[in-house]
Amino acid sequence: MADTTLVIMAAGMGSRYGGIKQLEPVGPSGEIIMDYSIYDAMEAGFNKVVFIIRKDLEKDFKEIIGNRIEKIIKVEYVFQELDALPEGFKKPEGRSKPWGTGQAVLCCKTIVKEPFAVINADDYYGKEAFKIIHQFLKDNSYQENQYCMAGFILGNTLSENGTVTRGVCKVSEQNVLIDIVETSGIAPSGDHAVAKNADGGDITIDLNSVVSMNMWGFKTELFTALETGFVSFLSELGDNELKKEYLLPTVVGDLVKAEKAEVIVLKTSDRWFGVTYKEDKETVVRSIRALIEKGDYPSKLFA
Repeated sequence: MADTTLVIMAAGMGSRYGGIKQLEPVGPSGEIIMDYSIYDAMEAGFNKVVFIIRKDLEKDFKEIIGNRIEKIIKVEYVFQELDALPEGFKKPEGRSKPWGTGQAVLCCKTIVKEPFAVINADDYYGKEAFKIIHQFLKDNSYQENQYCMAGFILGNTLSENGTVTRGVCKVSEQNVLIDIVETSGIAPSGDHAVAKNADGGDITIDLNSVVSMNMWGFKTELFTALETGFVSFLSELGDNELKKEYLLPTVVGDLVKAEKAEVIVLKTSDRWFGVTYKEDKETVVRSIRALIEKGDYPSKLFA
C-alpha cells in the first residue's frame, strides 16, 4: 500500500475561544480532539502525520500530543511563520496575523511527497470521512489535478453557542464541486439557517446544504498551485491590509473556476463537533462519551 499522510493544521490560537483550543482535553483519559482524528485516520489507512504548528507552540505541543503520537505513527513537524515568504517579499510592518490556511499547507512542500489529507486540529470529523478520503487517494493517486473534499451536511455542523463560518458548496449531479463560498455568521433558525451577505443583509441557507469543513484530499501538484497563488496574493496585498489571509478554500475554488483542478465531493453523514467557543467544550466531552458508550472508541486511546 502506498504512503498517505494526514496533515493537521494546528498553528492557530483560538481567538474566539481564548486559548490554545487544540490542546484542550476532551476525552476521559485526557485525549484531545486531534487524538480522535489521528485514531480514525490510522484506522482508515493513513501512515504518517504532519503537524503544522507555530515554533513558539512546539514545546507545549510535543508534551501534550506529539511525543505520544510519534510512538505509534511516523510524525513530522512544519512551522508556519509570518516571515516564511517567497523570494522578494517581506513581512509587512505591523502584521501579526498568520497568513492563513493556504500558506499553512504550502509550508509542507518539502516534507509531504505523497497523497495527503488536510484537516483542522480543532474539528472532530467522524470515521466515515477519513475512510472515504483515504479510499479516494488510494484509487485516484494517478489522476493529476483531481482532488476530493469531505462534504458535510450544514445542519450537522452548527454550534449551539454562536455563529460559525462554513464553505457553502455548489455541487453538480456528478458530485463535482462547482463553487465554494466562505460564509460567516451562520446560525440555525427554525427549519433553516441564516447568515450575513457581504453587504450585511440576511441570507437564508438550507440546512441540507453541502458545506466544507476544511477536510480535503490532495496530491502533491497542489503545492505548485499554492506557490503561484501565494505570490499573486502577496503582490496584490495593499499596505493597509494587515489581516487578509490566503485561504485554502479560496485557492481551491479559484482552481475549480479556472478549470485547473477537479474536486470530487465525497458526501458524509457524520456529525461534526468542535471547540469554536469555550462553551462548546462541554458538548464535545458529552459527544465523545456517547461515542465511547456506543463502542466507536476505547475509553483510553493508544493504550
